[in-house]
Amino acid sequence: MQIHIPDGEGMHRIVIVGGGAGGLELATLLGDSLGKKQHAHITLIDKSRTHIWKPMLHEIASGSMDYSLHEIDYLAQAHWHHFRYRIGAMTGIDRAQRLVHVASHQDEDGKSVTQERSFPYDTLVIAVGSRTNDFKIPGVAEHAIQLDTPEQAQRFHRKLVNACIRAHAQPEPLFPNQLQVAIIGAGATGVELSAELYRSIRTLVSYGLERIEADQDVTLTLIEAAPRILPVLPDRIASEATRILEKLDVKIRTNARVSGVTPFGVQLATGEFLPAELVVWAAGIRAPACLHDLDGLESNSINQLLVKPTLQTTRDDNVFAFGDCAAAPWLDAAAETMIPPRAQAAHQQAVHLAKQLRQRINGKPLADFHYQDFGSLVSLGKTWPLAV
Repeated sequence: MQIHIPDGEGMHRIVIVGGGAGGLELATLLGDSLGKKQHAHITLIDKSRTHIWKPMLHEIASGSMDYSLHEIDYLAQAHWHHFRYRIGAMTGIDRAQRLVHVASHQDEDGKSVTQERSFPYDTLVIAVGSRTNDFKIPGVAEHAIQLDTPEQAQRFHRKLVNACIRAHAQPEPLFPNQLQVAIIGAGATGVELSAELYRSIRTLVSYGLERIEADQDVTLTLIEAAPRILPVLPDRIASEATRILEKLDVKIRTNARVSGVTPFGVQLATGEFLPAELVVWAAGIRAPACLHDLDGLESNSINQLLVKPTLQTTRDDNVFAFGDCAAAPWLDAAAETMIPPRAQAAHQQAVHLAKQLRQRINGKPLADFHYQDFGSLVSLGKTWPLAV
């Protein structure tokens, strides 16, 4: 495996793996301070070429947002903000030699772009985010679309458009599961997607698909295992969101545990079957599998790396982790708990680490991270934002 020797030999080498909202913000902040002044060499590693804010993926899936207008090009961002971007997915680390191993990268035609490489570090920050957790329920991986990446969101939108065109063009009546959309998981993503789809489907049908009656032919069903939607938010927000979704004719099924997904719909644990042509899985999260036993670092049951209040991993002070991929203690919470996997937490941690890594380079002690919950925003379309 090729070892990549970065520029700036003799400077402290900070390698950030993961260019999500937190990792990209940290690289930008460090580049604008340490990188610009040549006090450290900053490298961001990500397997994609561009970044888009993950909470916006439901808008791409519904077709209500132009992806190309909101993506950030890593190479350009790195050039403007004094860090280096390198493409590839992390496959492992060597803590003894302080190396990050990165897989080779191929383009969409299978042609090699980069070989396997290893990047040396003095400080490693892991910010690889999370993925949807399918809980190993049969059929989810094969028959449900998850919204973890822009590519998945775009794939869902293409399937939605094709479903409407197919229904309009076919000579025979609609089959039982046609134009039925099931969204499993009524957290923020599932709730927001339901509202966006109500509008986008009606817009799509108005573009000449006159054989489809949206109010009669299209069904949106939101499925949640908990007693109510938005289970991690206050009751008043969940109640108001429920009222709005019902006004949009979204069918809400709570206390409904899914036991399987088939090509024709969703199987509930009660034995009931819900026909669906399109199924979105938006229930639960887990960190990427590559973090499980990452050269001996401590992780939990959903692959999150365990970190100390300083955001250093519990078994190696040279390795930090933050955002959804880290299990960090919430120091100021009323009860012992972990910081929730929210965008605002990743943002606060990025700002904190940008200051603390400057302290680390200067040989000064690190301060603990204190999370502040500033509330949440649930957007049910352009007319109904709910804030708490």
